Amino acid sequence: QVQLVESGGGLVQSGGSLRLSCAASGFTFSIYAMTWYRQAPGKERELVAASTSVGGSTNDAASGKGRFTISRDNARKTVYLQMNSLKPEDTAVYYCNAQWQHSEYWGQGTQVTVSS
Repeated sequence: QVQLVESGGGLVQSGGSLRLSCAASGFTFSIYAMTWYRQAPGKERELVAASTSVGGSTNDAASGKGRFTISRDNARKTVYLQMNSLKPEDTAVYYCNAQWQHSEYWGQGTQVTVSS
């Protein structure tokens, strides 16, 4: 059974930090590209950061550049998103995505709320 389980979200003050985790099971984690997305109320889902199967990473969301860092531990089958200097506009549900060829999986999301 394929599972992606996000954790680490919560309420934090502006300027604070959070580390999100996404634990995977039921598929060969190491060959999948892992991506963090987020969706704020009334807005479309946007890509935050991606990690390729060989460990390369990109932070595509301009709002996250320089503040968010994606990393992965293939031995633990877990991908992380370190978020620093959080802003109220970072408030969203953050989702973990796994993708390889035609296979794609999503987690249930974890809420991040940044208070001003």
